[in-house]
Amino acid sequence: MPYRNASAGRDRGSLVQWSAPPPGSAPRARVSTKEEPHQAIADKVAEGCDKETDVSSASEASMAMMPAISIDVRLQVWLSPSFPVGAFAFSHGLELAADRCWVHNRDSLEAWLRDLVELGSLRNDLILLASAWRATAASDMAALLGVNELALALQPSAERRLETATQGTAFLATLAAAWPCPPLSAVSARIAAEAALPVAVGAGTAAHAIDLEGTLHAFAMAFATNLVSAAIRLSIVGQTDGQRVIAALTLALQRQAAAAATATLDTIGSATLRSDLASLAHETQYSRLFRS
Repeated sequence: MPYRNASAGRDRGSLVQWSAPPPGSAPRARVSTKEEPHQAIADKVAEGCDKETDVSSASEASMAMMPAISIDVRLQVWLSPSFPVGAFAFSHGLELAADRCWVHNRDSLEAWLRDLVELGSLRNDLILLASAWRATAASDMAALLGVNELALALQPSAERRLETATQGTAFLATLAAAWPCPPLSAVSARIAAEAALPVAVGAGTAAHAIDLEGTLHAFAMAFATNLVSAAIRLSIVGQTDGQRVIAALTLALQRQAAAAATATLDTIGSATLRSDLASLAHETQYSRLFRS
């Protein structure tokens, strides 16, 4: 049976069709994310998914449509791989998806990440970040605590909770140690014991008076680049194809970041069940490089 993710109000998502594998071989997932009639998708699936499409023209068109965005230089430090939050240790369930051949090349990786951006965890994280930013800017610590509790409760598995809480708590601790400011002390007093990553980033940037728009765009890009880095280490793609995937996703990342700036907690929701199930199954995966 096909698997479909769907967002409210439209029929869109990743259709994953399983075919019977040859004796002794692993099953292969065939992935398409184009909005086409079911039969058209099925016809393309039947042709196989090993042939990768050329994304250069699409990437160039996306680049031409991108607005100029101002990013505070501090965000380039705080959301970089050099900032000690341990992001390198987590794959967000991607390791399990690679092990089961759900994600196995550039096209399937882009489809997987695009769903997380538009329908899944990144969309929710951006909304949570914006809510935490506004609560901190208004000095509403009760609201900030509520956002953090919601962010932790939304995690679909123990490993995904570990992923967000480990990074969020480390983010606040490092920020307080190396980049202290009085408003940050008030934030740390409320959520430093266990802070979800988007909440920590939203609260920390608001405490330092960094604008919300730039923070959302930088956070979205950091999410995508970290998972592409994990995909490279899992040998799903090489370095150049990894950059092609990031380029292809950049416009979608910007759209989600812009939408989250005015979204409320009432709009949170996701439809990426396969990613959630991957994070659950990863807990018992025999051989692992990552903690999620």
